[in-house]
Amino acid sequence: MNITFTEEAIVKIEGKFENKTTHHLKLKYDTDGCGCVVSGVPALWIVTEKDEDDELIETNYVPVLVEKSKMVFLDEQLKISFNESANSFMLSSPAQILNPRMSLLVK
Repeated sequence: MNITFTEEAIVKIEGKFENKTTHHLKLKYDTDGCGCVVSGVPALWIVTEKDEDDELIETNYVPVLVEKSKMVFLDEQLKISFNESANSFMLSSPAQILNPRMSLLVK
């Protein structure tokens, strides 16, 4: 899996992601309240601990945690950008937009 961040996304994340030594950036495939695992929604989380199922993916910014069991729902080439007019992140691939209004949550 290859994840690329745009410069705009990096600038926006930097404001909330201050302590890179004790925190991790995680691309979470969130299924809470969705009713089914295939109805998940990708989100960015800032977490303090790595879960057992997490795999560390190198990026052009910082390494990102991704759940191994949920990687099947994500494309091989991913881009995380920031949309100023929507004030949110967007997760896309060459084939599709996976989440046009992705949030960044501090967990």
